[in-house]
Amino acid sequence: MAIGERIHYFRVKRGITQKQLGLGLGFPERSADVRVAQYESGTRTPKADLMAALAYGLDVAPEALNVPDIDSLIGLMHTLFTLEDVYGLTVEEADGEVCLRFGRDPDNKTPADLLTAVREWRRQAASLEAGEITREEYDRWRHYFPKFDTSQHWVHVPSKQLSDALTATFKNRLKDR
Repeated sequence: MAIGERIHYFRVKRGITQKQLGLGLGFPERSADVRVAQYESGTRTPKADLMAALAYGLDVAPEALNVPDIDSLIGLMHTLFTLEDVYGLTVEEADGEVCLRFGRDPDNKTPADLLTAVREWRRQAASLEAGEITREEYDRWRHYFPKFDTSQHWVHVPSKQLSDALTATFKNRLKDR
């Protein structure tokens, strides 16, 4: 699915107009809707800083806007083939049903992090099915993954600016000793 289609999907899901989104991004009022329409149609591609702003405005993680091409059967199949190559996805048959299974990759390594993430996805889906969480809570978990995922400890890397400031501070403290 193209970035523009994801922008459109989340904008409609949030119930906001192209103009409202564009104004929220700081575009001039006379062209706010046109700019968003250009991104949604794919005639323009947002740069990284705008992608971050779009994600913030749409209340999703930036990664939720940038997904592989799954709009066509061929694009979807190549995405699945890539998952086979990278994560060991296999296609199997069980009880007359075709199933996709994450297992061992071609080098016989277990993608433990992926299995943990997919199992947590299943747990969240089961909670939704059981009425333990709302659809909004489930979607928030998915659209912000891994922010609200408690199954793994994700590493958050500080910005370069923060890292440089901390390094300078600690260097000065070490010199004083």
